[in-house]
Amino acid sequence: MSSYTSISSDKLARLIGTAKAPSLIDVRIDEDFATDPRLIPGAVRRSHRDVQDWAPRLAAQPVVVICQKGLKLSEGTAAWLRQSGIAAETLEGGHLGWTEAQRPAVPADKIPRRDGRGRTVWVTRERPKIDRIACPWLIRRFIDPAAVFLFVKSSEVEAVADRFEATPFDIENVFWSHRGELCTFDVMVREFALSTPPLERLATMVRAADTACLDLSPEAPGLLAASLGLSRMFDDDLEQLDAGMRLYDALYRWCRDATGETHNWPTGKVKS
Repeated sequence: MSSYTSISSDKLARLIGTAKAPSLIDVRIDEDFATDPRLIPGAVRRSHRDVQDWAPRLAAQPVVVICQKGLKLSEGTAAWLRQSGIAAETLEGGHLGWTEAQRPAVPADKIPRRDGRGRTVWVTRERPKIDRIACPWLIRRFIDPAAVFLFVKSSEVEAVADRFEATPFDIENVFWSHRGELCTFDVMVREFALSTPPLERLATMVRAADTACLDLSPEAPGLLAASLGLSRMFDDDLEQLDAGMRLYDALYRWCRDATGETHNWPTGKVKS
């Protein structure tokens, strides 16, 4: 049973992928990490040995600390964070309990190198519509909540990637791009090992809207309409991304929790 200083895998799984997800800190020692070099979605590795150094850099949001089995390393790290004024819990059962429950885990070697402030940096074409909003949403909700996105002229994406050590996506001839019938969002879901039923359903919706194959998903025309509407509302690509994050938050929650729900009006009216 969870205590006020711990969280169950079930509860954490419901938070991951939403705007209310806590910061996830993986403090497994190198030997344990080497046996399974994957991360719970959204987690970042830190050492328990220098918690006093990195604790002040954490944002104000709550933290969940993850070690191999949810014992001494996570308990001690979380206790240190709490005495530093940070709301911190441990994950019951640790990383091992999470993976034994067959929950998704991201291969660490697929996550791009982080900058000096611990953020992944990505670059793509300006004036995003569908894939270039959906992919940042996926990255911020499941890979790196602090990820930075640069929107530049199409002709300059590769040069900017090189000069600013950013990872290019959704352009031709790069790793993170369309593959055959798959759009970039599909590729990220698969490469990051995030193929859960809700994300697969959302991926089909994104692919259908992004590749003009609207018959693949009944919801795709609505996503296309909303995406094109957002692109007309905002001149600033980052403002559009902020609005798009809320759109995809809602779509993900529908895919996860509400696909069986219908709506009609008036409700409860007896037919004559």
